[in-house]
Amino acid sequence: MSKARTESDLSAQLDADFTSRLRELSDLKRTIRDADPNAQQVLLKALVTISYAHWEGHVKFAASKYFEYVALRRLTYISLQQQFYVNSFLVRLGAFVANRPSLKTRCDLISEALNPGNACFSQVHPELVNTGSNLKFEILQNICLVCGIDCAIFQPYETFIDLVLLRRRNSIAHGDESVVDVHEVDELIDGVVELMRLFRNQVENKVYTQAYLASSRGR
Repeated sequence: MSKARTESDLSAQLDADFTSRLRELSDLKRTIRDADPNAQQVLLKALVTISYAHWEGHVKFAASKYFEYVALRRLTYISLQQQFYVNSFLVRLGAFVANRPSLKTRCDLISEALNPGNACFSQVHPELVNTGSNLKFEILQNICLVCGIDCAIFQPYETFIDLVLLRRRNSIAHGDESVVDVHEVDELIDGVVELMRLFRNQVENKVYTQAYLASSRGR
């Protein structure tokens, strides 16, 4: 896939990803309705795992494309929201502490953190948008923080994310014989679609309003 060089590029790529996932969920829903009872139970379990996969996949895709778009602007850290510069240290800090660095190395890191100079943002470390196949609400909060997105909009969905999607997906993947009721299909798909739409919209809004810029804090 080509890089998201413009606002319209980003929007088109997010739309294509979202639409393909929505289409697959709609097709599976239709197949479940038409299936015989035995096949239906298998398809219902498949719906849970696929619904979770699309939720996780769209969040990772949208977050990655957002950072790709900003990186292509070749902007200095000082011109961007502070979180971009904070992100550049997060992964390094984990390894830093584990290696028991010398005093001079620690001083050098602090000096670098205090003075971004003319350094430009070029990429986000993949680990910071890695869902780890475990996109529970806590991890969503972390990804939102890294992206500079207010996670409060997702708070009403915490139970749905952790219990309906993730825990049930894990139970099915581990061989649990839990039965998914056919009457839950609409609620499950509607919830996943709304979550994907919310995250996608947050990313698009940041781009179209240029909320990734440091100057946006004063708007």
